[in-house]
Amino acid sequence: MSKENKGGSDKLRGKDYDQTLKKLHGELVKLQQWVVHKGLKVCILFEGRDGAGKGGCIKAITERVSPRVFRVVALPSPSPRQLTQMYVQRYVPHLPAAGEIVIFDRSWYNRAGVERVMGFTEMDDVKRFLRAIPLVEKAIVDSGVILIKFWLEVSEEEQTRRLQDRVDDPRKVWKLSPMDLKSYSRWYDYSRARDDMFAASDSAHAPWHVVPSDDKRRARLNVINHILRNVPYKSLPREKIKFPKRQKREGYRDPNYPWKYVKAAY
Repeated sequence: MSKENKGGSDKLRGKDYDQTLKKLHGELVKLQQWVVHKGLKVCILFEGRDGAGKGGCIKAITERVSPRVFRVVALPSPSPRQLTQMYVQRYVPHLPAAGEIVIFDRSWYNRAGVERVMGFTEMDDVKRFLRAIPLVEKAIVDSGVILIKFWLEVSEEEQTRRLQDRVDDPRKVWKLSPMDLKSYSRWYDYSRARDDMFAASDSAHAPWHVVPSDDKRRARLNVINHILRNVPYKSLPREKIKFPKRQKREGYRDPNYPWKYVKAAY
């Protein structure tokens, strides 16, 4: 494993990160405008171990763009009815239409990962899924969707540090679930599941892209750069904006009403 993925001393400084992220955000806005203009359909999947930084990457992508174009999908556990459906069926309605970029915070690959490792499904179901999913993704791509799949790879040491940080920080404790604690002990079960998943679904039409994520800042920048390089876009000409004159009062009087203000605590 590289020094970068082990979280070496060459981690990106905050100032350098902020400057680069600002530039990339500007490019994401251009991409957004182009996707809407051309009616492109983009689907981005984020997978990886607990604590690998999926949420931080998604936040870095979406914090300066429109949620009406960049739509994040994080599905809860399936309902009793959904459990009787074809496995990928509940994901299909969330796929992008023209002018949309859909980001899956975990995806249909739950079947190949957490469901397998935690015993929520039988191995026969996992094998059927792995045989079928390349065909499903081929159909998605053939329908005109640009499909990008990310796997965030974190080291054992860094995962432990991040999960412990969730315990110690009251702002993050909600991120630590009983499932996280159970899965923490099954590192190599997840490794086997990941390896089988890659072998079955790393296809020419929908390849996996691995992102070393011990340095979270570098991971976020590299993810955004990869998206910008793999979704063709151009800068649209910007119209010159001129603010119109405000209307005159024409007799309007400020209200004599006892407004209830928020307490100025700061």
